[in-house]
Amino acid sequence: MSAAGPGEAQAVAALEAAGLAHTVTRHGPVGSLEEAAAARGVDPAAVIKTIVVRRAVEDYLFVLVPGDRTISWPRLRALLGVSRLSMPDAATAREVTGYERGTITPLGARHAWPVVADERVRGTVSIGAGAHGVAATVDGAALVTALDAQVADVTEPA
Repeated sequence: MSAAGPGEAQAVAALEAAGLAHTVTRHGPVGSLEEAAAARGVDPAAVIKTIVVRRAVEDYLFVLVPGDRTISWPRLRALLGVSRLSMPDAATAREVTGYERGTITPLGARHAWPVVADERVRGTVSIGAGAHGVAATVDGAALVTALDAQVADVTEPA
């Protein structure tokens, strides 16, 4: 594989700065959650998706969602005490995170937006590392702690 690109370098530097033990996995294109999990050597539930959510103008947060689950919008709104949330378009997501869709991670993001982690983010997990086909395998509890994430039940089965 080629040398780390800027997105990957940012994410890995953030992992190292946080003192998180990690293993970086690089793989080719994948077409499904199951393929991504197999390429990373983890169960599909351990593939952590980072979703960017907008609360208000210039007010975003990251939501960490297990691969086999999806955001429960009513639960997330209740947790945050808001009546409306939305997801930014791809260009806005890139602008506010520094990463393009499919590579977004709170690790090394342009802004240290708050993080909400679903309560199922535990054990060994694999989270995107800033570039397509690149992931970091870490301890979920250590990741949640390093990101100072708020932990709650904010997902439902996909």
